[in-house]
Amino acid sequence: MAKKSRTKDQGEASKEKPVTKKKGSNWTAFYDPDTGRYFAEIMYTSREGREQYDYEITQDIFSRLGSFADDIENERLIKTCKMAYSFENTMYGTLGPERTVWDEEANEAMKAAEAKQ
Repeated sequence: MAKKSRTKDQGEASKEKPVTKKKGSNWTAFYDPDTGRYFAEIMYTSREGREQYDYEITQDIFSRLGSFADDIENERLIKTCKMAYSFENTMYGTLGPERTVWDEEANEAMKAAEAKQ
């Protein structure tokens, strides 16, 4: 009786690669498979300036992102999570960029995960 052998391609084809990035109009969310952590960024840009808000999100939130018809609902969902970093540079109310790191460890982990994308 002959042995059935699996080629390398057949074995790899059966493994599904997990979704590691989702994107909307003003938001991007991603998963870092090395650490098992999820992050999201909301960014608004206009001629008045730029605002950026980074969050550490949960697997449940990540799985629900993109399931809404309106991107505002996706942003509201992200905003329920822990903020890691914010940046605001607008011509209204500030003399220059205002940065706040809310969670140093999460902010550094997000930067490392984003670099892998």
